Amino acid sequence: MQKLSLDAQVREQLERAVASSAGRSATTVYGGHERDLRQTLIALKAGTSLTEHENPGEATLLVLRGRVRLHSGETSWDGMSGDFLVVPQARHGLEALEDAAVLLTVAKAGAA
Repeated sequence: MQKLSLDAQVREQLERAVASSAGRSATTVYGGHERDLRQTLIALKAGTSLTEHENPGEATLLVLRGRVRLHSGETSWDGMSGDFLVVPQARHGLEALEDAAVLLTVAKAGAA
């Protein structure tokens, strides 16, 4: 059994994101590239984004703090603390509308 305070991780990652020239910070909280399931805490400073990229498998975002915009093509979805967003099976990007932290959960494509 492992226990982790997401609140503490959010605070730490947001501090790192704000201090970073890239305006973002991330840490894997469960799994990794060697596992089928991976959960990553991503913090973004207001106004920064993750540019469009391919979806590596089934994925969801849980907004832990702040507000974000998930976009794919001409469609976008706004999320705020407590919102759960399903990442589309297409190229997509994420923008921080204010300082934000999300929990990205990915199940790799082809995982059994």
